Amino acid sequence: MTSAIRIGAAGASDHPRLAAVWEASVRATHDFLDRDYLAWIRERLVPEFLPAVSLHAARDDGGVIIGFLGVADDRIEMLFIDPASRGKGVGRLLVTHAIEVLGARAVDVNEQNEQAVGFYLRMGFQVERRSDRDGMGKPYPLLHLRLGAMDGDTAC
Repeated sequence: MTSAIRIGAAGASDHPRLAAVWEASVRATHDFLDRDYLAWIRERLVPEFLPAVSLHAARDDGGVIIGFLGVADDRIEMLFIDPASRGKGVGRLLVTHAIEVLGARAVDVNEQNEQAVGFYLRMGFQVERRSDRDGMGKPYPLLHLRLGAMDGDTAC
């Protein structure tokens, strides 16, 4: 049930909770990532990655952050949901907010994260292209998605 969930800006004081949500979410959904690579990301999450985006959080009726997203320009750069809140519409609310309020039109998603790929396709994103490596040059293929991309523009 999403009626009590509120979406709003998140700030530096929220970083510890965002990091906890990130950790729990990644453990639940990114089992394909190497443990050392995850540790590398974890070390940079709060000091580098979170400050690089506009952060918006989903809070439950008690004000607890249960999911968050980060947007830069017209791109969703991160979306993580607390595992206890998955499947309850939190991701849908956050992505709708990103599209309607923040002007997001694109997202990259790990190809191996099939649940995330399916989620973004259901949200109206379409595959524009595929890369063999992620943004850090690691061998984790990415699908580059764009909202409402034309079928003729799709190349995999």
